[in-house]
Amino acid sequence: MKIQLEKVVPEPLRDSYNSESTCWNADVELLPGTKIVVEAVSGKGKSTFVNSIYGIRKDFSGKILIDGKSTKEISIDEWSAIRSKRLSVVFQDLQLIPHLTVSENLALKNELTYHKSTEELKELLQKTGLSDKWNVLCGILSYGQQQRIAIIRALLQPFEVILLDEPFAHLDQENSHICYNMITEEAKKNNATIVLTTLNHAKIDVFDQHLLL
Repeated sequence: MKIQLEKVVPEPLRDSYNSESTCWNADVELLPGTKIVVEAVSGKGKSTFVNSIYGIRKDFSGKILIDGKSTKEISIDEWSAIRSKRLSVVFQDLQLIPHLTVSENLALKNELTYHKSTEELKELLQKTGLSDKWNVLCGILSYGQQQRIAIIRALLQPFEVILLDEPFAHLDQENSHICYNMITEEAKKNNATIVLTTLNHAKIDVFDQHLLL
């Protein structure tokens, strides 16, 4: 999947974006098969960046192109296919359903894609230290635990690009490392691009492209 930004400026940031940004109001290509870190302080558009590429937000000037087609011109049916087979995401607000259990939240995604077996799901939970949370309501988990569930959910589909909006913000170093390895392992299987937003890129061990919002 080829993603390009051509002179994109979000309307809410029109008069306040960083003049040194290498992303806003610039021509950028997210290089396929690479690890990309997008860095910014709070309020400079990390979530806007992710949501705009994912097609949720359209309140920007310029163009975001997926395989040469503007995201504003992609149909609902086309977005459905892209989001289920090519483009995965971890939102900053996670978007888990609090009154459903961990297994039910994961099943909502996995039953659409049939990408992992139940055994594989449980292995991912075990890797993240959450194997005892299978039947626990997501709403009573800590935010860090919920963050790990959201990361697992994002891996329950094939993808060419995975967008991660501050995915480790509430995780300690050990769990961040475990989750990062899990993400890179799945990305490697798909030869996929990782796009990760962060407040501080120094926390990320290895990356190929560094963008500043």
